[in-house]
Amino acid sequence: MKPVLALVGRPNVGKSTLFNRLTRSRDAIVADFSGLTRDRQYGEGKGGDKPYIVIDTGGLEGGEKGIDFEMASQSLLAIEEADVVLLLVDGRAGLNPGDTQIVEHLRKLGKPAHLVVNKVDGIDEEVAMGDFYGLGLEQVFPITASQGRGVKKLLDSVLIGFPEPVPEDERAAEGIRIAIAGRPNVGKSTLVNRMLGEDRVVVFDEGGTTRDSVYIPFERHGNRYTLIDTAGIRRRGKTTETVEKFSVVKSLTAIQDANVVILVVDARTGIVEQDLHLLGYVVDAGRALVIALNKWDGMDTEQKERIKSDIRRRFAFVDFAAIHFISAMHGTGVGDLYKSVHIAYDSAKRDLGTNMLTKTLQDAVLDHSPPMINGRRIKLRYAHAGGQNPPIIVIHGKQTDKLPDSYKRYLEKTFRKVLKLEGTPVKIELRSDDNPYVKHEQGMSGRLVAQKRRITKNRKIARSRDD
Repeated sequence: MKPVLALVGRPNVGKSTLFNRLTRSRDAIVADFSGLTRDRQYGEGKGGDKPYIVIDTGGLEGGEKGIDFEMASQSLLAIEEADVVLLLVDGRAGLNPGDTQIVEHLRKLGKPAHLVVNKVDGIDEEVAMGDFYGLGLEQVFPITASQGRGVKKLLDSVLIGFPEPVPEDERAAEGIRIAIAGRPNVGKSTLVNRMLGEDRVVVFDEGGTTRDSVYIPFERHGNRYTLIDTAGIRRRGKTTETVEKFSVVKSLTAIQDANVVILVVDARTGIVEQDLHLLGYVVDAGRALVIALNKWDGMDTEQKERIKSDIRRRFAFVDFAAIHFISAMHGTGVGDLYKSVHIAYDSAKRDLGTNMLTKTLQDAVLDHSPPMINGRRIKLRYAHAGGQNPPIIVIHGKQTDKLPDSYKRYLEKTFRKVLKLEGTPVKIELRSDDNPYVKHEQGMSGRLVAQKRRITKNRKIARSRDD
């Protein structure tokens, strides 16, 4: 499992700036006044070969009221979720009573914590850190988050206690890792027990029974699997208990850790927004997908037709996923899930040859050419594999950065259909092979550009004759 790092501290000490630095993104809004971050924000990063999850939080000061109280609650919940807490302080502002209160709270929880003194650029580091040694934290790191100064040293120290990730080929002994995900009380644990053929996880008719992700290795018909029973994920406004919010991180991490995700949907309550959010997360994570509509038994014909129509309309963006109508309690249709899991897994892990990908690309371009941009046709030359689980197809050409999203979707569907990639997202990466000398022609007149290209062409012809 990936370590979880929580960034906490008073408002405007640079938490969001450090979050963006650690995740190499601009997901967190940064401005020179306090109170921008009002909710927890999750991101991923990697220190060397070690991946991690970062949580950005709102500011903590003590004595908060109103919306500030809600912000403080989110920060305290992030501390509960984290494996390591990074307490940010402002090196220019010096020690503040709020910093002391946060440290006292961390001590009560027994959480590993590191003190990060931010904004030390242009000032004496030892002087800036002097006041903060009195907080009694062993590890103190001076950094400048906006410039990245000291951030690598901080990461190396924080992650040193966590094990190296196990290479994918060494995890083959675990078999296919299947995460059972979905909203609370849709029957995930019942489905796990049915797939295992025994009662291995607690089942109770109340949402939130499963508090952590449970990894269960087993064999079936000579095949090895690892089932991951995840805690139910509600939409953010509905997760009120601390332990339930803690489970969300574990569930999202388990989805990333899986090869195939079985998303369980309650057929009787129908498809809700949180089901769509979860589907989007699975697709963004690039995981193979199987959809199971549970509690199908006992529904009348009209209800079944209504839910099928709703599926066709709202699940259109995951039309690559197999859909099964099951009853986890009675076992109806559960055995069929394994076939779809294997198909999705094989598609996600398939070796794709360059010749086959390039031919498929050329046929797709022949059937439907890319659009013209500024009078020039976008050219797609060849394709090759860029990764597995999900399959990544790298396409090289000219002006690829101008290729419309609609055409990328057309290519994705074409590759999926021709290569028979079922049950897995397909990611298209575009690389531009534009002439590297073009940038040297910027600012030159048309006559000079033509003369330069004519000389270059003549030199190539002369060299070919000499050879």
